[in-house]
Order: sequence, then C-alpha cells, then structure tokens
Amino acid sequence: MVSAMIETARLAGFFAAHGVWCVSEGETLIPLLGYLHADGEYGMDRLMFDDYAEGARAGQDALADGDPSWVGAVLVADGYIHLDQGKTDALLIEAVQYGAYRQSLQLAVPYRPAQDPRGFAVHKPKFMNADCDDPEFDAMAEAFFVGAASHTEANAVWDAHLDETV
Repeated sequence: MVSAMIETARLAGFFAAHGVWCVSEGETLIPLLGYLHADGEYGMDRLMFDDYAEGARAGQDALADGDPSWVGAVLVADGYIHLDQGKTDALLIEAVQYGAYRQSLQLAVPYRPAQDPRGFAVHKPKFMNADCDDPEFDAMAEAFFVGAASHTEANAVWDAHLDETV
C-alpha cells in the first residue's frame, strides 16, 4: 500500500521544503497546493484569500475533489501541533495519491519562527496516520526526504537551520 505513495511522498517533500524556505524569513506561509501531472511536471497554486483559514479550507477542498490531470497533490499550510514541549509552529502537510485507490499521507514539519530570540530552526518531520512499523514506511519516508533535497534552494535553508532535538 505504501509503495503507491512513493511519488506523492516525494512531492510532499518538495513542497514541504518550499514551505520551509518561505517561513524561514519570518512570514506566515500562504497555503500552497502543489500537484504532480502524469508527465512528471509539478505545478503549484498559492491560495490567497482575505482569511488564512479560508485559503487552507479551499486547499482541503481541492485535495478532496482532485483534478483529472493530477497523479498526486499536496497542501502545505502554516499551523501548530502539540508536542511534549507544548504548542509548536509547524507546516501541516496533507498529500493525496489519486487513482483507482486513493491514498493519503499527513505529516507536520515543526519549526521555530525566525522571530524567536534563538532564531529560525526546522525540526524533524512528524508523520501522522502512518504505520511506522510497516516495512515499506522507510521507503516512503526516504522518498519524502529525496523530494525535499530536490528543491535545492529550499533544502539548503532546511539543512542550515536543522535542529533535530525536537
């Protein structure tokens, strides 16, 4: 089941890295919708609405509806997750693999905002709703990081600010 998600995990990594790059300077990420076409080309839409939450909802609706030209799609939105140290800023990522059997992946990339006195930092991604004991999980997680590394400018920012303590 996870093997069908490899391309979409790569897509999620690419756009997660793009999101990290965007928030590294202290801005709130405008929700973005990235997608993969059958020919291997990526596309992206920024979901600019007067209300940030409205943009994120529009992205969720777009993921749910899909588009006939998409093989997979990913929504990246700025938000929060609760970790042991409390409420933490994070990029919330939802990826969908379309086709006869639709699959999805959800994860968060926690980060410390640039406005923090300690400066900007990116923490380890937190995979949600995934079976980490599945032998194919490692391949999917690896595909996510390969996708992130493929966005060279954004990955340089991620690597320069990586803090794996969280």
